[in-house]
Amino acid sequence: MLLCSIGSSKMENERPEFVYRISTKEEIEVLQKNGSTFGGDIDKSSGFFHLSKIDQVRAILHNFFQGRNDLYLIQVDANKLGDGLVYEAVDGTNFFPHFYGPDRSFSPLPFHAVTKTEKLSFVGGQFSCSLMD
Repeated sequence: MLLCSIGSSKMENERPEFVYRISTKEEIEVLQKNGSTFGGDIDKSSGFFHLSKIDQVRAILHNFFQGRNDLYLIQVDANKLGDGLVYEAVDGTNFFPHFYGPDRSFSPLPFHAVTKTEKLSFVGGQFSCSLMD
């Protein structure tokens, strides 16, 4: 997988207000109980949180989570993640938000950055929730 960091470029000027995380009930419970979470195994092994812009969520759900009915969508205030939020190209054209934390030190995702959490429904082969409408 090719990762290319974007700093203060055009992407920085187009930084969305919110980024999104596809999550599980267990992760949300840890986030609420502890005030933060280190995410799942893929986040821990990568050293960053895998996030998405809203227009990327459906494709990620379709490609990696097809058929699951135990997922939630978390809306995160991008500004509260500070400079630990970096947009990286994964294939040369698609830039995804990744949260490393300050100084790229793999910090936990803080609960205070979460603005909404909603259960995803999977009906007729499609995921949906009001955050995606």
